[in-house]
Amino acid sequence: MFHPIVPFDIATDHLYQLDLTANNTDITDVLVNDTQLFSEYIENCLTHSGSRYAIGGYDEHRTVYSRSKVFDGADEPRRLHLGTDIWGSAGTPVFVPMEGAVHSFGFHETYGDYGAVIILQHQLNGVLIHSLYGHLSLGDLDGLYEGKPVEAGEQLAHFGMPEENGHWPPHLHFQLITDMQGMKGDYPGVCKFSEREKYLDNCPDPTFILKYTFNV
Repeated sequence: MFHPIVPFDIATDHLYQLDLTANNTDITDVLVNDTQLFSEYIENCLTHSGSRYAIGGYDEHRTVYSRSKVFDGADEPRRLHLGTDIWGSAGTPVFVPMEGAVHSFGFHETYGDYGAVIILQHQLNGVLIHSLYGHLSLGDLDGLYEGKPVEAGEQLAHFGMPEENGHWPPHLHFQLITDMQGMKGDYPGVCKFSEREKYLDNCPDPTFILKYTFNV
């Protein structure tokens, strides 16, 4: 049993399934290139659907990454999302789903990047696995150190404001990673479609953790 990652009452709260692929014709270049408009769009989706959060994104081929050169490539841009996003209000608390320790953390302030990010490591059924939390409040990095123990249910962070979360509408990027491949404080949350199989093999679907929170 995993602790819910964000506050959610399955008896009263609802989720909005957010599609950020080309199938959603509301997602225009004008919208995604204006953080304020993009944020208002998310807020309207939540309000009109009566939802506390919007969720989605694992293995989703997204058009929105055209907004930042972070995702450009000489031969092929990165467009395939490797985690699950939970969209909500800035300041929403983020909790640790299972016992572990801080692996690493960082601040990537380039437009479109993670902003503040924390990576934890856990033993799950005897196997080492990492959980990544991106787009956090910068102040959540204060007092962290590699190896710091964390407990299930401990408050870890908050959804960051756009100016500290890579200039995105407030949300949490939650991703599982088997092999960090020597990286610290960072790991790709988006890959080239041609590398889909390789990255999805290393970044399993986090639904088995999130379903306890969202009853998906």
